[in-house]
Amino acid sequence: MPRPDVDLIIAVHSAERPIERAVRSVLDTTGADVRVTVVCHRIDASVIEARLGTAAADPRMRLVEHHDSFRSPSGPFNRGMDLADARFTSIMGSDDELEPGAIDSWLHRARRDRADMVIPRLRFSSGRVVSSPPVRPFRVQRLDGLRDRLAYRSAPLGLVSRERFGDVRLEEGMRNGGDIAFVTRLWFADAARSFDRRGPAYVINDDATDRVTFAPKPIAVELEWLARLLARTETRELPSPVRLALARKFARVHVFGAVFNRRDAPGWLQDDRAALVRAIEGLRAFAPGFETSLSRVDHRLAAAIVAEDPSEAELVRLATIRRRPTSWSTLTAPTLRGSFARDAPFRLTLASFLVGRSTPRA
Repeated sequence: MPRPDVDLIIAVHSAERPIERAVRSVLDTTGADVRVTVVCHRIDASVIEARLGTAAADPRMRLVEHHDSFRSPSGPFNRGMDLADARFTSIMGSDDELEPGAIDSWLHRARRDRADMVIPRLRFSSGRVVSSPPVRPFRVQRLDGLRDRLAYRSAPLGLVSRERFGDVRLEEGMRNGGDIAFVTRLWFADAARSFDRRGPAYVINDDATDRVTFAPKPIAVELEWLARLLARTETRELPSPVRLALARKFARVHVFGAVFNRRDAPGWLQDDRAALVRAIEGLRAFAPGFETSLSRVDHRLAAAIVAEDPSEAELVRLATIRRRPTSWSTLTAPTLRGSFARDAPFRLTLASFLVGRSTPRA
């Protein structure tokens, strides 16, 4: 086919995945020139071709194989990006789908704003809207990595310009987190970014039982990407405000989230405590003072993690409390200045609420 507008890449790891749903949501509802590249990761392409049925014969389809030793989506996504020649690339999980007209809407936004990236709105198949990134109210174009808190969107979904970011790839060799260095480059580079705030959504389905990034794993493995990212020269050389913003996001979402996700697995702390301590100490070295605008309960949780004899029950209790942004301890920082920072808990919560309210629901 001629050079398309968008090369959309889907990585599939198992014949059990509903790959035909993802593919059909693109082919059947997109008016623009799009090519779908399904990268068959450690599986014969013929198996996926059979699963796709008549969609496999569509001239806009391309199946390729990718064999490596990693149980990670980074390798197959990179393989697809290596093969791309469209103006924009886009990646998609094999379990997910797009609302009708999503790619057309993203392209319209890109052309209108002359954007190098278009960030889609996300929702779960249940209808619940993903309220990230918590951008400034009503903002849709000329997004700023800091002012629009873009780090809180970890997945590089939507459109990415090959001309501007054609050399950027996901990090391989890890079971999860390979996309975070990727988006860090995208969010804080000199580029034009837009948010398709009210357009058709990228839909996250939760009916798969073997999603690679959701599989249980030790915290040391879960946070391996963090140690690698903080050690990279280009990350350490980011401006101080950017490093502070990243450290706060990494602590809130990934480190404290790892504790919360183990609330129903008693006995985990003995094996995982060292990894948690390394994460907190690593963030403190990377961005001294990053805790300034964390909530009061976040401060207590960070202190409890590095305490001489931490209590697993106390860590879980604090990690649970912090997910209920309805109290003084979760909405304020210990200092007045911290409480009114751009990414202070109250401002972050309010911006997230407004993103959720300003997007149409299913």
